[in-house]
Amino acid sequence: MSTPAFAGRSASVSARSAKRTLAARFPRRGAPAVGLAGSVLVSLGAFGAGATVPHDPVLSGTVFSAVRFGHGRLLATAVVYLGIFLLVSAWVRLGHSARAGQADARKIVRTTWMWCAPLLCAPPLFSTDLYTYLAQGVVAQSGFDPYTRVAANFPGPITDNAAGGWLRIPSPYGPLHILIVKSVLSVTGDNVILGALLTRLAMTAGLALMCVAVPILCRRLGARPECALWMAAANPLTVLCVVSGGHNDLLMIGLLSAGAALVITTVPGLGFVLVALAAAVKVPAAAALPFLWWEWARRRSGGQFSVRGYGFTLIAAMSIVVVTMGLCSVFAGVSLGWIRALSGNSELEPWLSASTSAGKIVGLLAGDPAEAVAVSRIVGCVVLVVVVAWLWWRSRAGGGRAVRGAAVALFTTVVLAPVALPWYFT
Repeated sequence: MSTPAFAGRSASVSARSAKRTLAARFPRRGAPAVGLAGSVLVSLGAFGAGATVPHDPVLSGTVFSAVRFGHGRLLATAVVYLGIFLLVSAWVRLGHSARAGQADARKIVRTTWMWCAPLLCAPPLFSTDLYTYLAQGVVAQSGFDPYTRVAANFPGPITDNAAGGWLRIPSPYGPLHILIVKSVLSVTGDNVILGALLTRLAMTAGLALMCVAVPILCRRLGARPECALWMAAANPLTVLCVVSGGHNDLLMIGLLSAGAALVITTVPGLGFVLVALAAAVKVPAAAALPFLWWEWARRRSGGQFSVRGYGFTLIAAMSIVVVTMGLCSVFAGVSLGWIRALSGNSELEPWLSASTSAGKIVGLLAGDPAEAVAVSRIVGCVVLVVVVAWLWWRSRAGGGRAVRGAAVALFTTVVLAPVALPWYFT
């Protein structure tokens, strides 16, 4: 029978041996370069297979415009998918390097930016949301409320490039989002390419915030920053869908991560400001606010329940959220109509939403898909409220439990909400 000390040394030796074996099978040196090659290929292919504009002053009228039609577009699509294959394989190798201790957090962050840089200079992939953002900004820039007026009423170079269906739907995004696109249009005017580029750069600020905040959260909660950054930042879903697509989810994630890090470390009040700003970009971030309040209240009361301490933090948190939202609305020149407009995308029925997909399946069997989807979505919302409330109560100890509860609540919101798109899972 082995002694405990000998058993511990044996386990340690086995762990080091496993790491060396893993490192030998998946060397890290090639991962950044292979991923960069994949990103470059994706960027080049995006000029033909991405969300290009109908009247492009870059390629229109040149021989390169052939990549957008017929065989040229097929070739561009093949180049995109070859690049995706290289990027995904590089990401897997990078993950093995992180687990083996060969890639630290800084290495993951540098690699992530290396992979993102080419995509920031190419047309967006898998979505035309960037152009829709600008079209909604046209409404606000013209002095009208984008929560009551639709972009279809403002034809022009900007709105002509947005997806047709979204032109007839009021903006479902918060006042900070409107303020950003409105500010971009005040600089770029009718230049849709420059407007899309600046809007995407503004959203990419969320990636920078996430790269700073995630290691802080990991160190406070006892996790490995390099593995968390590999999963959250370097993930191809983040790089290819969110960064390339220019989705405002990225800014929401960055503000939410930074706010959570401040709440559990030094300045909870400022943390609530950042989380409120995240909700002012896109409302799902608000689901984290009640969970983070537990941590603020616990710290304020010295770890013991205190009516005075908990009451003070509740009033302070609510005041911060109301004032932040109000200031964003004032500076953006909009009303609070975005709350009513949140159901604008309910016309979509994606299979990624559990409630919607369940309704579609039942509807196919019962012969009334529309009614089944409507009922299933209501049931999903009720279940969502119950689950989030249960998670919130279980998180009352604060600390890591509150952060984990918020994460699970956000994931549950994505799954059970009436509409869920691929990049929502980031």
